[in-house]
Amino acid sequence: MYAMQYQITLPADYDMGIIRHRVKTRGAALDAFPGLGLKAYLVREREDGSPVNQYAPFYLWHSIDAMNRFLWGGGGFHGIVNDFGRPAVEHWTGVGYERGPAFASTPHAATRHTEPVPPHLGPTSLVARELDALREHAAAPGVHSSALAIDPRHWELVRFTLWEHSAPQADGDLRYQVLHLSAPQSTDLPTGRHW
Repeated sequence: MYAMQYQITLPADYDMGIIRHRVKTRGAALDAFPGLGLKAYLVREREDGSPVNQYAPFYLWHSIDAMNRFLWGGGGFHGIVNDFGRPAVEHWTGVGYERGPAFASTPHAATRHTEPVPPHLGPTSLVARELDALREHAAAPGVHSSALAIDPRHWELVRFTLWEHSAPQADGDLRYQVLHLSAPQSTDLPTGRHW
């Protein structure tokens, strides 16, 4: 599994109805994309208390080939580049994935929690601890699914969670609304640790 996100921050007075229309008319294009575990079409809006208006899709790839096809092979990313310019694409190596008690439901909210990996912690003990925490987190009521990944270049850990309804308030989390979920191979994403 490989996690990926780009965040397109929009002007404060931007009509977010444009993004909603974009997702409504184009979102289904990846509903059957081979190798895609899931893509959550996410937004944050100032009118909902976010500091910014933002379109920020989050992906869990089942296949690195599929991610490459999406980014470089005309699989869809060119549409973002054409319409918004080339955003920075954050990416993390998948460490673990868990389905929650609301996996059969349609998620309406998402959170992204990131934190730096302290230099004094060894990667093995950190990952073991965080995988235990992921299992506990994913078992919470309302969780659709949750993934854990690490960027070993910048030593940043990310936990991405989809929620059936609203997400609980938590420090350090980015909170999003899910406009659409393309999940062609979400059931193929292996649960537990990814090695």
